[in-house]
Amino acid sequence: MSFVWLRTWQLGVKNLWMHPLRSLLTVLGIFIGVASVIWLLAIGEGISRKAQEQIESLGATNIMIRSIKPPADALDNTGSTHRVIPYGLTRQDYERLVDTIPTIEEALPIREIRYRFMYGPRKMEGRLVGCTPEYLEVNRLEVDRGRFLTDTDLREKKNYCVLGHNVAKELFPYEDPTNQKAIRIEENYYLVVGVMKSRTPTAGIGGSLAAQEFNNDVYIPISTLWSRIGDFVFIRRPGVMEGEYLELSQITLRVDSVKNVMPTADLVKETLARHHRKEDWAVVVPLELLEQARTTRMMFIIFMGLIAAVSLVVGGIGIMNIMLATVTERTREIGIRRALGAKRSDITRQFLIETVVLSIVGGITGIFGGLTCGPVLRFLRGRLEDALPDIFEQLPPVIRAVEPILVPWSIPLAFGISVVIGVIFGLYPAMRAARMDPIEALRHE
Repeated sequence: MSFVWLRTWQLGVKNLWMHPLRSLLTVLGIFIGVASVIWLLAIGEGISRKAQEQIESLGATNIMIRSIKPPADALDNTGSTHRVIPYGLTRQDYERLVDTIPTIEEALPIREIRYRFMYGPRKMEGRLVGCTPEYLEVNRLEVDRGRFLTDTDLREKKNYCVLGHNVAKELFPYEDPTNQKAIRIEENYYLVVGVMKSRTPTAGIGGSLAAQEFNNDVYIPISTLWSRIGDFVFIRRPGVMEGEYLELSQITLRVDSVKNVMPTADLVKETLARHHRKEDWAVVVPLELLEQARTTRMMFIIFMGLIAAVSLVVGGIGIMNIMLATVTERTREIGIRRALGAKRSDITRQFLIETVVLSIVGGITGIFGGLTCGPVLRFLRGRLEDALPDIFEQLPPVIRAVEPILVPWSIPLAFGISVVIGVIFGLYPAMRAARMDPIEALRHE
């Protein structure tokens, strides 16, 4: 019995080799289908993982409360362009949350203002961030030179600052700014005590949390900001001089355990809703976003897999088409074999094995093609960046930086589907060949 199967396989390979170009084109359809499954799932997993990492960087036990600027209907009755817009979180909100919610382990007040930083003739626009020493750990920042802010700086309201990577590079291209250098912000000078390492920007999440570019930040003690700058800031734009009154831009809360995150977020919303007439705040819960991202990931993988499966089906149709043509070409051969005593099962097995051989070869080559996803994608991305830099810069950051992540189960899945499709689409031509009348087959010219 084993000899019969071995002989059938040998005949199948020999018959396919007699038409190498036709066999190659048939294999190509399966190759594209298998490689597409692996490629699309790898790219989808890479994009999904990147999004999850950005959410995870916000902290699974963190709750972020952001101040939201009210709409333009805050204009006074005269319609004047000179107005003051008080809004957002207050120091009283911060104290109230810390004092009344026992599950809060740590609270971080943050105040952010857009400013121009100067050192001699050099200038740069960036974000001035008033914060506490805990800001470093919560946002996973790393110090490159010098140090970050300390509790002593906060308590004594020191005029100290820490520069983001791009700020240090722009204002101090040829010297170490931590060597007793001071930058000017408005009319005040701040001694540079540290420089941060480069940090990947975070993506914006809805309308509640904008994308953050940490490399353009300058950090000072929040107590210094309140003392030197205060809560009232003028914003000048063409034709408009607008006063903004804001005490806190954000409050980041760290909860004692993951299971308490969602109940604590509900308490925070209830507390703020009781003391704010307008919805000038928003609560962002990274844990909730992470769970949503994981659900979206599964839907995304299924969707990408279905798209790739279409390529495999097209490859299977190609196999059926070729095998039907082969059956017609070999009608006389089928008649001779039947006349010499071959059974219908022998004919079916012969043609079915040929389709399986095509599927296996296409599946194996498709696996090797799928494994090249990472290098090929990096090569194409590099060429696009060199040839069309403007278009490349307009792409979303997650697309520019995404790295395909091979999904291990996609390899056996794609290969198994290719073989199954080969059997399914090869079964009809094989059965058609087996059902031929031997007499009519022998008469075929």
